[in-house]
Amino acid sequence: MAHIPINHPARPVYRVLAGLIGLYIVIFGVFGLFETAGEDFFSRGSHWVLGLRTNMAFALVSVIFGLVVLFGAVHRGNFGHLMNLAIGVVFLVVAIAMMAVLQTEANILNFSMSTVIVSMLFGLVLLATGLYDKVGPAEHAEEEREMDTSTSARPGR
Repeated sequence: MAHIPINHPARPVYRVLAGLIGLYIVIFGVFGLFETAGEDFFSRGSHWVLGLRTNMAFALVSVIFGLVVLFGAVHRGNFGHLMNLAIGVVFLVVAIAMMAVLQTEANILNFSMSTVIVSMLFGLVLLATGLYDKVGPAEHAEEEREMDTSTSARPGR
């Protein structure tokens, strides 16, 4: 059975991290839209914004995903928890897929290795945020803490 902490004390810190990631992605996307204005949608040009290479398609996707990440960070229920888990996995899968096609014509989002690394870091932080921002009744959280202390107090565990 999975162990996902309920009402973790560091939950606000993780939500702020998710919000900052979402804000960075939105700002990157908006600057990317201005930088690549007039270019082809899937251009493979050398357009760099905030340290990452981009094109019009990647900039537009970034604005959309950044807004989704921001929504997940400010949403107070378990819906935000599930969004952060899912978006973290999406970022990791996309980063691996883009790394696989980095030097080919299939690199339609104009990724560079730095973009892959940043996407993986963002995915890991969002995944951690999703693991630690689950909300539940105080009774469930207290039961979980008691169970943790009772199992850690046993010898051999």
